[in-house]
Amino acid sequence: MQASLRRKRSTRAALALLSAGTLTLTAAGCGSDDTDTVSGSPPPHTVELPRLAGQKLQVTAVWTGTEQENFTKVLKEFEKRTGAKVSFVPSGDDMAGFVGSKIAGGAPPDVAIVGQVGVVREFAQKGWAKPLGAAAKAQLAKNFAKGWRDLGASQGTQYGVYFKASNKSLVWYNTSAFDYAGAKEPKTWKDFLAQAQLLSDSGTDAIAVGGQDGWTLTDWFENVYLSQAGPEKYDELAQHKIKWTDPSVTKALTTLAQLWGTKGLIAGGRGGALQTAFPDSVTKTFGNAAEPEAGMVFEADFVAANVADAGAELGADAKVFPFPAVGDKAPVVTGGDAAVALKNSKASQALLTFLASPDAAYIWARAGGFVSANKSLDLGAYPNAPLRDIAKALIAAGDDFRFDMSDQAPASFGGKPAQGEWKALQDFLKNPRNVKGTQAQLEADAAKAYKN
Repeated sequence: MQASLRRKRSTRAALALLSAGTLTLTAAGCGSDDTDTVSGSPPPHTVELPRLAGQKLQVTAVWTGTEQENFTKVLKEFEKRTGAKVSFVPSGDDMAGFVGSKIAGGAPPDVAIVGQVGVVREFAQKGWAKPLGAAAKAQLAKNFAKGWRDLGASQGTQYGVYFKASNKSLVWYNTSAFDYAGAKEPKTWKDFLAQAQLLSDSGTDAIAVGGQDGWTLTDWFENVYLSQAGPEKYDELAQHKIKWTDPSVTKALTTLAQLWGTKGLIAGGRGGALQTAFPDSVTKTFGNAAEPEAGMVFEADFVAANVADAGAELGADAKVFPFPAVGDKAPVVTGGDAAVALKNSKASQALLTFLASPDAAYIWARAGGFVSANKSLDLGAYPNAPLRDIAKALIAAGDDFRFDMSDQAPASFGGKPAQGEWKALQDFLKNPRNVKGTQAQLEADAAKAYKN
């Protein structure tokens, strides 16, 4: 499994935002437009970097496998332009623990790529993260919406560059299952439930849920809550300024129970969902394109990679629509990975400047498996029409999004298996009638983690 998925993640990390109606992937849309318009082209050269011959730079991130390989391409271009020598060290899933141990030993990496906004701010408060220099801040102001800049700031000082973004408000569906059932892409929660019932009535369970991975359930809750309760309440709950026993949480859980508690809508039933890991939920939907176990699966843009692993073709066997509007507006929930300097050196600041530019984003975008919030990046860098559409919608969202709530929480509440929010929502999936009991458990765990 990719590190970003293990992280939660963001894994937690990854790619683009949508509002209702902004994204529809059709087979026609993936035809002549489906080729890489800039394949083989060199990256743009929009930012000047200092010469750093003889200087060494160590960078850490959770990325392994293909993600690490593609990020290494970005680092190689930085080496080419500056003369610096860059080494990459995987951090493992616990970035805070890894960096803390290195700092205690007196040898921290120069730059860390951090997947949780709470960890970025923790690093800043501890003095581990160093403020961005003038050149990096200039690139950030030029290329990123204020919402993304704010996520990388702490107490008014800019520390992080959100190099990689993810959209967590997407529902992916099997076109054969939809066609057979006569289902259509829904825009509202009410219509979503109606289309789910159509699928179930046709003989295919409506939606696969990877409930074995508790982070998928937090993403379900966040999308419903943001759309239904609104961004202000979302911010208050994310900071534990209101309790999890609040009536807005009652309403969101009751809404989720309309899906999770209805027989025939969850692939394998609730018990089966609790034994299904996230990648397997995608396989249930697309592994057998003609006779799937489920008609839909919800999760972030990184589902596209799992669709390919399942042997399905994006735009033909698999299509995607924005998470339906539960309230007045469809939700836009994001995740992302921010680069922060742990040493205030010329080389560290130069790398952050590069990562804030469209030049760096272009390299990974062209390789695939990546979407950027950098509004100066040429959409032609993306290798196919689906990714271009997702990226375009991400940029169009501007500041109208909210970052993953559980990634903002203390890890003991929002980021640990078998405890906190992950465990409470797994228990709720097991028994969706227990709304009040779930709220009480969530509040008890949150109060302990937030210490307020």
